[in-house]
Amino acid sequence: MLSDYPDLQGKTAVVTGGSRGIGARTARAFAAQGAAVCAVGRDQEALDAVIADITDRGGTAVAAVADVTDSAALNRVRRQAESQLGPVDILAAFAGGQGHPTPSTELTEQRWHEVLDSDLTSAFLTIQAFLPGMLERGRGSIITMSSAAGRQPSRANLAYGVANAGLVMLTRHLAAEIGPRGVRVNSIAPSSIRTEKVEANMPADIQQKVAAMHPLGRMGTTEDVAQTALFLASDAAAWLTGLTVDVTGGRITN
Repeated sequence: MLSDYPDLQGKTAVVTGGSRGIGARTARAFAAQGAAVCAVGRDQEALDAVIADITDRGGTAVAAVADVTDSAALNRVRRQAESQLGPVDILAAFAGGQGHPTPSTELTEQRWHEVLDSDLTSAFLTIQAFLPGMLERGRGSIITMSSAAGRQPSRANLAYGVANAGLVMLTRHLAAEIGPRGVRVNSIAPSSIRTEKVEANMPADIQQKVAAMHPLGRMGTTEDVAQTALFLASDAAAWLTGLTVDVTGGRITN
């Protein structure tokens, strides 16, 4: 059950990584609050399924197919969102997720660049595309997607940990820089989330072991993350900026 944030009604939200997992659930959550949503991803079919689900429930949403490491593609997304939905109030830069474990001695230069581009540079380029309009209007909420792997060492590959730690500083730096101009920037750093991909690829006994690693005794859900995104985007968080929220079931507490 989602919490209710009536101030989100009538807002326009853009969610990258919106075709599956956390991004798709967050897109649905914003739409359920009455926001118009532009879901961004690379898989047209998966995006169409998200949009159909939202519109079937009475929401307003459009799909935008784009590679978020391409600044020109992101500017096309911005123009599409603005023309079809209106000025963008909320930006959830949630694309990424290249954490597959790799020993650091086997991490190639090419893979290093791929992971940093996917998880860190993509957020920078996404924000660059949408931030000028927010600053011009003097309002907006940006939410980046970091990871527990950026908060402490983990089994994820080194590049992923570095990229997600970089997202935390990107968030803090931007928040301090643009806060006086009315735009807030916060981050979410989830731990183990039971997405469709996890359900398909992680055996049930391993899921149980992972759940036991968290003080609350379970893995997180995409709704846990979406709830946090709604809060950070809403007026309930109007005096919060530069914050990284560890959605980790108690596994990380600072």
